[in-house]
Amino acid sequence: MLRLAGGPVDLAAVNTALTPGVFSREKAEAQLPKLAARLDELQERLFAAARGGDSRRRVLLVLQGMDTSGKGGTVRHVVGQLDPNGIRVTAFKAPTEEERAHDFLWRIRNALPAAGEIGIFDRSHYEDVLIARVRKLALPMVIGKRYQLINRFEQSLVADGAVLVKCFLHISPQEQSKRLLARLDDPRKLWKYNPGDVDERALWPEYQEAYRIALEKCSAEDAPWYVIPADHKWYRNYAITRLLVEALERIDPVYPQGGFDVEVERKRLLAV
Repeated sequence: MLRLAGGPVDLAAVNTALTPGVFSREKAEAQLPKLAARLDELQERLFAAARGGDSRRRVLLVLQGMDTSGKGGTVRHVVGQLDPNGIRVTAFKAPTEEERAHDFLWRIRNALPAAGEIGIFDRSHYEDVLIARVRKLALPMVIGKRYQLINRFEQSLVADGAVLVKCFLHISPQEQSKRLLARLDDPRKLWKYNPGDVDERALWPEYQEAYRIALEKCSAEDAPWYVIPADHKWYRNYAITRLLVEALERIDPVYPQGGFDVEVERKRLLAV
């Protein structure tokens, strides 16, 4: 229900306050313990299949969205359900001097999850066709080539055993305003407020257009985008948990067999 179909994307037509597939918050939250248990089991199987076997399978969760859309909240509430030994979280900020000395995908490659891991990108390689486009940090011709490079890069990840879960956390400008004001109104949240967010907010139409283009150009059959209505934090968390469970179920990782005779080892253990 959240997966983008092929063809034109109209973000303005998406009601960011809807909760597709869920009738009530109570029902969604009642399902979360079962989903969390399933997620925990599948993550362990994924990790074991790589560490105890030769599986190359891994998952990469990409989180994109306007400021306050909930990328950090997703990491805390959804990724917090996972075993930290099997995850790798990267929050991409403005490129460092070293990163600018390489192509834009260099720092992304360095942060990819290993086999058996779940990687989480808080912002990602898409910043180089989003803020770079809006802020004119690169020539249009350069940005145009980046879409193709991103598609090839993601296809190479899929070919190497990765499952991509790309989520655009879609909020309304009204909800963003409410969340920014909440930070100003609460002394405990002032540290989260960035005056630069207001400057970015003034470019809302430009960012929506940049997202539209990126979603249209970089949504493939095996690397699709999911548009998550994110005005309700509880729905955002529920939807992404479901997507992670479904991604792992598609992999269906299997516990590896031990490279030893179980009965022989049992006798040896009991004899000591």
